[in-house]
Formats: sequence, structure tokens, C-alpha cells
Amino acid sequence: MSRPTLEVADIFRDHGAAWRKANAGHVSLDQLKVMSAIERCRTAALGGHVARCEDCAHTVIAYNSCRNRHCPKCQGAAAKEWLAEREAELLPVPYFHVVFTLPGPIGDIAYQNKAVIYDLLFKAAAEATLTIAADPKHLGASIGITAVLHTWGSALTHHPHVHMIVPGGGLSDDGARWIACRPTFFLPVRVLSRLFRRLSLKMLTAAHAAGRLVFFGEYAALTDSKAFTAFLALLHRTEWVVYAKKPFGGPQAVLAYLSRYTHRVAISNRRLIKADDTAVTFKWKDYRIEGPGRYTTMTLATNEFIRRFLMHVLPKACEDCAHTVIAYNSCRNRHCPKCQATARAAWLEREPSYLLAPE
Repeated sequence: MSRPTLEVADIFRDHGAAWRKANAGHVSLDQLKVMSAIERCRTAALGGHVARCEDCAHTVIAYNSCRNRHCPKCQGAAAKEWLAEREAELLPVPYFHVVFTLPGPIGDIAYQNKAVIYDLLFKAAAEATLTIAADPKHLGASIGITAVLHTWGSALTHHPHVHMIVPGGGLSDDGARWIACRPTFFLPVRVLSRLFRRLSLKMLTAAHAAGRLVFFGEYAALTDSKAFTAFLALLHRTEWVVYAKKPFGGPQAVLAYLSRYTHRVAISNRRLIKADDTAVTFKWKDYRIEGPGRYTTMTLATNEFIRRFLMHVLPKACEDCAHTVIAYNSCRNRHCPKCQATARAAWLEREPSYLLAPE
């Protein structure tokens, strides 16, 4: 695959110094480190190695990568390694895709409290899914989940949400049998949404009481406990978005899908179209539009493009959980072989077409 002609690194090298000077005092150390890493990635500044042909003496210089979590050029190898590890854990069952999204007002305060609220988002989404799945009224099984945090929308706006990949079933309480959900239905999203809302608000209240949340600017008044309680009260009465997509075709389809979501950064270099001293143009998808018309372009002022990219820099405390969280009801290493065996036996009896198809 050919290398993109325009990269985020090019924009940072050309305009980063001026942007940092204009925003001095408003840029975090983490953001400065990310800018430096991306600007230096695969350049002489990081060193490299030389490969030379013994016959013709043709020489190639390969510079080292920065390996920063936020660098668009450094996620390919990490994603392949991650996928190889996950492939061994895949079960021979259909998988569902569930998305948990924080409401806009909470997304706004999450930007000022990334480490706390992103962690809260993961925990609330996971607990809601595991709890409803374990309820005998719904599935009555211990399930596993893989969750990936994204903090952006296609236009680089702040839009924190979790993509969750869930197998269509789980182990019974005694671990002796596999309990499968209906072929095209995992769990009721309305029930998931209500529990996700309740858990999130409860965790937010506890975090505020413990003094773990900070507020600036237009949200400074939320430091007061009564004001924060009133703020959350409005969210008790709104619908929280939990969306479940149709099941995947099989385990290999799950891997193909995950490869597009894990180790992704706010924007890939291949979405960039052009950049100059005043603006950056890139491809984006407008999810409000159905059909081919949703694929279009957006142009932002260069300083605004840099600001939007950097708003998705994660605090160090969040980086390890940003790629994925694997959560089984008990020890994953102990349960996974049993899941593999019981799930395979149960689904071979049903002979799903994707298990019988050739490679």
C-alpha cells in the first residue's frame, strides 16, 4: 500500500511551532509530547538503520518510529500483534456489536476529566452488559466482552463512546454448558440503556463526592454539590444511546471488523486531502445522512484542525485501557478454554453455515 502524500506529521512540522506559541499555557504536557513524537516519527531525529545490498551496494535508510499511541503511522504493527492475541480467544459463535455513548453534557465535562470519566464509561458499559446478560430473564449466562474506547466523531469533535464486541452467548453458572442467545438478538437495548444510565450517574455522583472531578470555564459552577446534583437530574430524564448492530457473519468477520477499530487514532493520514497555511481539508462521514451522500469533505482552519486532533490525546492513565478491555465474569485464562469447548460443541450441533464454509 502506497504511503499517503500528506500526513498529520507534515501539518505539525509546518504549523506546530506557531500553534504552540499562540496557545502557550493552554497546552498540556501530554499534548506537547504527542506533537513532538509525531513530528519526529521516522525521521533522522529518532535514528534508524541502514540496509545495503551485498551485490550492488544499493542502500536504504529506514528511520525509527516514535511508537506513540496517538501517531497515525505507528498503529499497524501494534494492531496486528493485538489481533493475533485476540484470535486465540475467539469463540465459534456469532458476535454482536454494541455501542455505548455518553450524552453531550457529560461528554463536555469528560473533556475536563478524561481519566475519571473515560474509566467510568468503560466500567458502566461493562457492568451493564454483564449484569443484564447474567439475568435469567434475559440470557442467564456469564459472558465475555471486548471494548474499545473512541473519543472522536468523524469531524474530530469530542464524542466519547465505547464499541463493544460481545459473543452471542456465555457459560452457565456451573460452567458446564453454553447458553446461546437468539440468532439475531443479543440483549434488549432499552434495558441496557437504562442500567447504563443509572450506573453512570451513580458513579459520577460518587466521583464528585470524592473530589475527583474538576470544572473550568462555563462548568465551574458544577463544583458545588447542589449544582452538580441539579445538572445530573436533567440527565435522569433523557434517553441514553445504546445501539446494537446486527451479528457478524462469524469469527473471521469479527477479526476483520476489529482490525478497523483497534489502535485507531482520531484521523488517519489517508483521510487528509490537502493542507496549506490557512486550512486543512479531509474526508469525513456525516452519520445523519443515509446513503452515499454521507461521504463528503470538511475544511477546517489549520489551527482548529490541530486543536481538534490534540483534544483526543489521552492522559497516561487512560492509554492502556483505550485499546481494549477484556472482561469475563471470572478469570479469563481459566474460563476461555472451557468457553471454547462448550461453545464449539453447542454450535456444531446447530451447524452454522460459516463453520462449514471453506477458508
